[in-house]
Amino acid sequence: MTAGGTGQPSTGHGEKGEKGGARTALAGLTTRGRSFLAAGIAAAICAYVLGQPDLLRVGLLLAALPLICAAVVYRTRYRVAGSRRLSPARVPAGSEARVHLRMDNVSRLPTGLLMLQDRVPYVLGPRPRFVLDRVEAGGRREVSYRVRSDLRGRYPLGPLQLRLSDPFGMCELTRAFSTFDTLTVIPRVESLPPVRLSGEAKGYGDGRLRALALAGEDDVIPRGYRYGDDLRRVHWRLTARYGELMVRREEQPQRSRCTVLLDTRGLSYQGAGPDSAFEWAVSGAASVLVHMLERGFSVRLLTDTGNSVPGEGSDGFAGASQESADAAGLMMDTLAVVDHSDGTGLSRAYDVLRGGNEGLLVAFLGDLDEEQAAVAAKMRQRSGGAVAFLLDGDSWAREPNGASDPMNRQEERLRMLREAGWTALDVPRGAPLNELWRQADRERAGVMTTSGGEGWS
Repeated sequence: MTAGGTGQPSTGHGEKGEKGGARTALAGLTTRGRSFLAAGIAAAICAYVLGQPDLLRVGLLLAALPLICAAVVYRTRYRVAGSRRLSPARVPAGSEARVHLRMDNVSRLPTGLLMLQDRVPYVLGPRPRFVLDRVEAGGRREVSYRVRSDLRGRYPLGPLQLRLSDPFGMCELTRAFSTFDTLTVIPRVESLPPVRLSGEAKGYGDGRLRALALAGEDDVIPRGYRYGDDLRRVHWRLTARYGELMVRREEQPQRSRCTVLLDTRGLSYQGAGPDSAFEWAVSGAASVLVHMLERGFSVRLLTDTGNSVPGEGSDGFAGASQESADAAGLMMDTLAVVDHSDGTGLSRAYDVLRGGNEGLLVAFLGDLDEEQAAVAAKMRQRSGGAVAFLLDGDSWAREPNGASDPMNRQEERLRMLREAGWTALDVPRGAPLNELWRQADRERAGVMTTSGGEGWS
């Protein structure tokens, strides 16, 4: 990602608007410049009162020096172009990104001493500053700095600022470009081991299923026309019958589907920060989404509010294709800024899930009361397989050696989900997701073997 702009300190081209005139120049006087100006005025007044012409000349010289420097700096006609490049522009929480800055002197005159400064949010670290020596006409200077954040989110970088100064240090003027970039800090993604997943056939792998159109004009399975459909697929007989454009639904691969449900209710989590239960849930959802896309599943991200990732289709993003990287990036961008919701229940998510067979359902749930546990249990009815990671907010908020809950409410919630057919796991504080992923596979396989059913397929 690059962003750039050109700046001309004398005219403000490509820069933020400035007040201009003498007021701007005088506002740029440094402490040294203000001291010289004050000393010169004081000497001139004393010379007038005492009748000392020599002291008057000294006072005029002291007062004129900072004014001349301010006028020279203000009238300096440099034309410089600045650009910024992020490497990478999307970085996991806790990892570093490098920001490359480049300044080009596009004028025919060499520049003087320049101070380059980039504005960054406090969470990314201190504000970087660089001193650039004389840049020859047509020359360039490149510098870089690193940023790091343990908190996910989207952070603006910029605008670039140039500080011009005279050789005596009497005046400094700042010019700012108008462009900026955005660094996206996504959740940490943990690599998950391959397991036998429940649901439909694995995308485009072995044993995939296809929905074949039946032979004959009247036996094809039609659907309504969608923007972008090939007109050669229009079924004119059915179009005349229904009064709207209908197209033939040709042979299509039937993908395995996976829905990742993320509970974002603020009341279901306690604590905040990178090591909180909510951040673990967000990181876990990101890890499962990436893992399932890599395995060729059509993946959908769903929250307790009933909202899905913008831009995806009704069946979710398709994995194992050229668009899978873009799909993963869009979902990571969504998870980078997801926050607690004001909701109190999971009913909206249940309404979305009960609309059809969702294939594999993987849920990351916070604290559940008895009513919401019953709602979560009913979600299992419309899925080919269901895995729940249940985070107990009390245990995450307690110190590692704190007293446990004597009522053992967490075990009761897990029992309700397991009786409904979920593979439900308790998530202790700081538990690694890959180990829980393997544990879910073992528990699912054990339940299927005991009931005489198939394992994870």
